[in-house]
Amino acid sequence: MAHSISAQYANVDFSPIQALTDGEVITHSPVRDIRLASGKVLALITLDNGRDHTRPNTLGPATLTALGETLDGLTARAAAGEIQAVGITGKQYILAAGADLSDISKVGSRDDARLIAQLGHKVLGKLGELGVPSFAFVNGLALGGGLEIALNSDYRTVDASSAAIALPEVFLGIIPGWGGAYLLPNLIGIENALEVVISNPLKQNRMLKPQQAFDLGIVDAIFPAANYLENSLAWADAVLGGKKVERKNEPGKIERLTKWPIAIKMARGMLESKIGTVPKSPYAALELLDKARSGTKAEGFAREDEALADLVTGDQFAASMYAFDLVQKRAKRPVGAPDKALAKKVTKVGIIGAGLMASQFALLFVRKLQVPVLITDLDQARVDKGVAYIHEQIGTLESKGRLDADSANKLRALVTGTTDKSLYADCDFVIEAVFEEVGVKQQVFGEIEKIIAEDAILATNTSSLSVEEIGAKLQHPERLVGFHFFNPVAVMPLIEIVKTPTTSEAALSTAFVVAKNLGKNAVLTADAPGFVVNRLLAKVMGEAARAVYEGTPIIDVEKAFAPLGLPMGPFQLIDLVGWKVAAHVQDTMADAFPERFYANENFHALAELDAVIEKDKGGRVTGWTKQAEKLLKPAVGSTPASADTILRRVQDGLASEIKLMLDDGVVPEVEDIDLCLILGAGWPFIDGGASPYLDREGASERAFGGEFHTPQIRGIENR
Repeated sequence: MAHSISAQYANVDFSPIQALTDGEVITHSPVRDIRLASGKVLALITLDNGRDHTRPNTLGPATLTALGETLDGLTARAAAGEIQAVGITGKQYILAAGADLSDISKVGSRDDARLIAQLGHKVLGKLGELGVPSFAFVNGLALGGGLEIALNSDYRTVDASSAAIALPEVFLGIIPGWGGAYLLPNLIGIENALEVVISNPLKQNRMLKPQQAFDLGIVDAIFPAANYLENSLAWADAVLGGKKVERKNEPGKIERLTKWPIAIKMARGMLESKIGTVPKSPYAALELLDKARSGTKAEGFAREDEALADLVTGDQFAASMYAFDLVQKRAKRPVGAPDKALAKKVTKVGIIGAGLMASQFALLFVRKLQVPVLITDLDQARVDKGVAYIHEQIGTLESKGRLDADSANKLRALVTGTTDKSLYADCDFVIEAVFEEVGVKQQVFGEIEKIIAEDAILATNTSSLSVEEIGAKLQHPERLVGFHFFNPVAVMPLIEIVKTPTTSEAALSTAFVVAKNLGKNAVLTADAPGFVVNRLLAKVMGEAARAVYEGTPIIDVEKAFAPLGLPMGPFQLIDLVGWKVAAHVQDTMADAFPERFYANENFHALAELDAVIEKDKGGRVTGWTKQAEKLLKPAVGSTPASADTILRRVQDGLASEIKLMLDDGVVPEVEDIDLCLILGAGWPFIDGGASPYLDREGASERAFGGEFHTPQIRGIENR
C-alpha cells in the first residue's frame, strides 16, 4: 500500500463541520461479537438511527465521527487478536441512504465542503485498513454513501429483497465523493461503472436491483431474505477459511490500456449529444472515472475531495437541493388541499371513453385502488378493444413477475366495459377521456350527471380547456374538478388538480385523496388556460415554432434550447406530446393571451404531418423531411434568429409568464410552478425547476425587474 488512508487524513482539523451537526439524526454503530462455525470471531456493526424504517439511516458528520471511533476500537481489537473479521450491516431493510443532505446543503465555503468529503474518506477508508478482512452485508437500501460503505469493505453480500442499490449523486448535481468514483470502476470495469455512476442517475435516477448489482460484480454473493444474515456469516467464514472469491468484471491491464480511454471518449460524446455541456456533475464524474484507471486509492480519494468541494458550493447543487426538497417534502403535503376527512370514499370508478388514454387510466385505477372500474364508449367494438388492451397490459405485468396469477385474475375481473351508461349509477368518481372540445365534454357529463348519485364526483382530464366552462351546463357544477394527467400515465408522477370558483371542498378533497392513492403527486391550480405545465411548455414550443418560421433550421433551434437543460429539445417534445395536441394547446394559449403567445396558421401545417422532422436512431432531431420542405418552405421567412436571441426570448418569456401566473393566483407560490415543471415536464434538478434558473440567468430581472428567490435559494453564494 502506497500510504494509508488514515495517515492521509490524520492531521485534518474537522472541527469546522462539527457545527453542522445541530439537528442531525445520528445513526449509531453498536457492535456485537458473533462466533462463526469455524470458531473465529466476527465483530458485527449494525447501523441504526433508532427510527422506524420510514426514516432511513443517513451519514452526517456526527454519525461518521462516531463510526470512525467504533472502527478505531475494532482495529485495536484486531491487533490484539480478539477478532478475526469485521462485518457491517444496517437496521431492518436499510443499510444507509447516503450522506445527510440537509447537512451538506448547509455548507457555506469550499473548505468546509472539502472537509465533508475528507471526513467520509477518512472514516469509510478505515474499513479497508482494520488489519482483518471486512465484510459489508447489504441487507437493504444502499444509496450513495451507503453503497460506498460496501465498496470500502473487502467483501460484500446482498439481500435478494433489498429495495435499491445506487450511486445517485450525479442526479443531484454532485459526484460519489466517498470512494465510489475510484473504487467502483476498479471493481467492475469502466463500462459498468459508467452505467452506475452516470447513465442511471441521468435516466430519472434509475436504481439497481440486488440481482443486477450481483451480475455487475458490485457484490460478491446474493442470498434470499429468509436466512440472509445466517448465509452471509457462513459465506464470510468460508472466505476467512480460504474460499476464493471470483471478481469476474475486475479490469485487467488490457482493459485499462485500451478499452478504458475508448469507453470514456464514447461516454463524453454521448453526454454532449444527450444533455449538452451545461450540467457539471456528469462531466466531473467522467473525469474521476477516467483517472481511476491508474494511480493509488489515496490519489483517487484526494481527487474526489476536490471535485466534491467544487460541486457542493456551486449553483447546480444549490438548485438541486431546492428541487430535491420540493419533491421530497412539498409534493407530499400539497398546498391548498382540503381536509382529507371531507373526501368521498371511492368504491367504484367510471371512465368515459375507451381509447388509449382511457385504457391507461383504467389500468392505473384498477391496479392502485383495487376497486371495480367501468369503461364506456360509443360502440361495443371500441369498448372491447379498450378492455382487451387493459387485460393484455395486466398479462404483461404478470409475465414480468410484477403480479402473481391470482392478483392478475382479480384485476381483470374488476375491469368491465359497456355501452350501457346506466351502469355508472353506483360510481363514486367518474373521469372523462374524450375528445378535447368543450361541447363534447359538456355533452358526456350532461348524460352521466342524470345517472350518478348526487354526491358522486366528476373529473375532467382536459389539458388546457376551462374546467368552469366544461361544467357550465351541469346541475351541480360544484362536483366537477380538473384532474389533469401527463403522458405516459403510468410513469409521469404529476396530476394538476384544477379548482373552479364553484368546486366544492368535498370534490377537491376527494381528488387529492384519489391522486395520492394512485401514487401520484398532486398540485392545486386555479382554472386558468393551460394550467401550469402546458402554459409554460406552450411558451417553449411557441418560441421554437417562431424561430422556424423566421427561417432558422430546425437543428439550430434545438441547439439554441440546449442550455435550458430539458430532457429533450422542443421538437422532440412536440413529437412526444403529438403534433395535433401541441397545436391545440398552442391555439388555446394564443386565443387566451394573443399578445404573449406565438400563433401562426402554419403551426397547423406542422400538426398535419406524421413525420415533420428527420431524427437519428436515438430520437434526436436532425432536420427537415422532404414532406416538411414541400409543405412548410413557402411559409418560412429568410431572417433566421441567432441562438442567443432564441434562448433569451424563451427565458424572458418564461420569466414574464411565471410572474403573471403568480400575480393571478394560478398557484399559491412559485415553488408549486417549479414542482409542476420537475414532475410534469422533466425539468432538470440542476436547474431547480425554472425559477432559480431564470433568476441566475438574469431573465427575471429583465422581464419584471425583480427575482423569484433570495440569493441562497438561487444558488449564487457570497463567496
